Amino acid sequence: METKPHSFGTKYILALGAIFLAMFGLIAYLIYSYYILTRELVQTHNEFASTTSIYVGKLKSLQIELANKNRENTDLNSNLEAERTRNDNFENQIGTITSKVGVLDKLSKTDPQLLQKYSKVYFLNEHYVPANLIEIDPRFVYPKESKDKPEQILANVWPHLEDLLVETSTAGNNLQIISAYRSYGEQSSLKSGYKFTYGAGTANQFSADQGYSEHQLGTTVDFTAEKIGDTFRGFEKTKAYDWLINNAHRFGFTLSYPESNSYYVFEPWHWRYVGVTLATKINQENIHFYDLDQRVINQYLINLF
Repeated sequence: METKPHSFGTKYILALGAIFLAMFGLIAYLIYSYYILTRELVQTHNEFASTTSIYVGKLKSLQIELANKNRENTDLNSNLEAERTRNDNFENQIGTITSKVGVLDKLSKTDPQLLQKYSKVYFLNEHYVPANLIEIDPRFVYPKESKDKPEQILANVWPHLEDLLVETSTAGNNLQIISAYRSYGEQSSLKSGYKFTYGAGTANQFSADQGYSEHQLGTTVDFTAEKIGDTFRGFEKTKAYDWLINNAHRFGFTLSYPESNSYYVFEPWHWRYVGVTLATKINQENIHFYDLDQRVINQYLINLF
């Protein structure tokens, strides 16, 4: 059967139209899909930008808050340090006050007479007696024929004197005490006897009047050594005297009347307790107790015992 030419053309045109329509639909779909994706992308971008902006704002807010907290912490630390400083200063003030109170309390309990210069300078009245006298261990006392009373020393001085006597004995020196505390009355009787025996002029060169004797303080002793006895003659030539010159300051004792002093004749046996600190100063500077101003001496009263 013969195909009609116009029928084939119509089919061809219809096919092309279908293809065109299909392509147009695909393009339209792609365009629509691109539009949808683009819109979603823009929306997502906007949402992300909005969220980022929110977080950036929160971050800045947190940074500001952190900075404020740091400043507050710095201020708090500064205030705390200032308070600690104030507390330290207060504690130091309390410590200083306590120390001063302790010093004043100690001074109030220490007899100021004990560091006064008495040899022809200051005077002790007939009623003065050291507050706490104790007996010196008899084994350290020179055996006198007449033992009318035990030798006594101030209680606070005795530990220092005992240490001195024990150490010098260990060093091979037989030091003994021939005289220690003497009352006002005893000194008066002693001085009267010297005046009667030697005359007033001579007696005044080696013996103090009553009230001016260091022995009345209870801090002073007269030493003697083996074979010297109660005459004291030659004591300055003994090893015991050399030992005292080099070591007595360690126990708080100083030689009251060295050679060329302006008060009495040289008395190498007469030693007075003035405290370790002052005795050491006197020894190191090679000075004499009676050459010091009384105001300087008084500063050592706190260190006497």
